[in-house]
Amino acid sequence: MREIRDGSYERPHRPAESEGGPPADRRTAIRQAALRLFAAQGYRATTMIEIGAAVGVRGPSLYKHVASKYELLAEIMTGTMERLIADHTAAVAGADSVRDRLRRAVEAHVRYHARHRLEAFVGNREIGSLEPPDQDRVLGRRSDYERRFRELIERGAAEGAFEVRSARIASYAILDMGIGVAGWFREDGEFSVDDIAYRYGDIALRIVGARAGV
Repeated sequence: MREIRDGSYERPHRPAESEGGPPADRRTAIRQAALRLFAAQGYRATTMIEIGAAVGVRGPSLYKHVASKYELLAEIMTGTMERLIADHTAAVAGADSVRDRLRRAVEAHVRYHARHRLEAFVGNREIGSLEPPDQDRVLGRRSDYERRFRELIERGAAEGAFEVRSARIASYAILDMGIGVAGWFREDGEFSVDDIAYRYGDIALRIVGARAGV
């Protein structure tokens, strides 16, 4: 995905927050602070001191909740792909036709990238910051995710519902345009998440040459 240059990812301020609270809640807050910082200034430029300051946790106390900033990055990026795959699985489960399955898969893909813009941004920019085996794990999940779209397109073509020359290129085009939503969508914009998801579903069906009534 293209890097955002319009100031959308602002450096977070330090909230007035104590070091107490349940460990699970604290870890979630730390992960979200790391996500905002990674998006604002990049993984390599971010320090654990800054992450701790963003949630009001000082020095050694931070390491009671997380071992390193790398652990946070790997968790964020792996979690992003696991969520996308889970959303895809849920989206296609209730659809009867391959046309409806593809539409719902695209809508889920777009909704995720509209609602989780920072995860999408960090996930695409920081893949090179991951080390094996985490990088291999994330790349494997990405391949699996693309394959799910490609297989839907191939099935639609085999059934005569779609007319497309390359299912792989079509899947890449559909996924890429959905990822791009994270770069420009705003909650206070002209269109709602559902509006955009439905319109992108229409575009995806045109990409695969979906036949009316099939």
